[in-house]
Amino acid sequence: MQNILAAIDFSDVTPATIAQAEKLARAFGCKLWLIHAVAPEPDFVGFGSGPPSVREDTANAYRKEHHQLQEWTQTLRQKGIDATGLTIQGATVETILAEVEKLKADLVIVGSHGHGRLFQAIVGSVSGGILRKADSPVLVVPVPQRDRKN
Repeated sequence: MQNILAAIDFSDVTPATIAQAEKLARAFGCKLWLIHAVAPEPDFVGFGSGPPSVREDTANAYRKEHHQLQEWTQTLRQKGIDATGLTIQGATVETILAEVEKLKADLVIVGSHGHGRLFQAIVGSVSGGILRKADSPVLVVPVPQRDRKN
């Protein structure tokens, strides 16, 4: 195993996802890629981008997430893990799968929010989409029981 890709979304399952990715990267002595996919710009998908305040808020949120991603990456490096963090814009499942192929990831790690079947049937999920479409093995990390909101 040479490359592990961990897809993160800054939800309550992200710390557990990173912890599992760290354990496996350490055990296999391989490269760890932390990937965060952000939604495409509204203009890109044919919608107006809204007032300047909305664009500024979105840009600030992206900067904050990117900074947090780089902090996690730096922490992993300080622990001796060969890690790189990437923020990539695009449709979440397709963007992650494109990176899996580009980086030749041997394993994909994603978090699961633990939503019920009705939510999955109506909305779907990123982890479900990756499980159905990935050519590489996928490890799904559940939200720790203590962190679940009932």
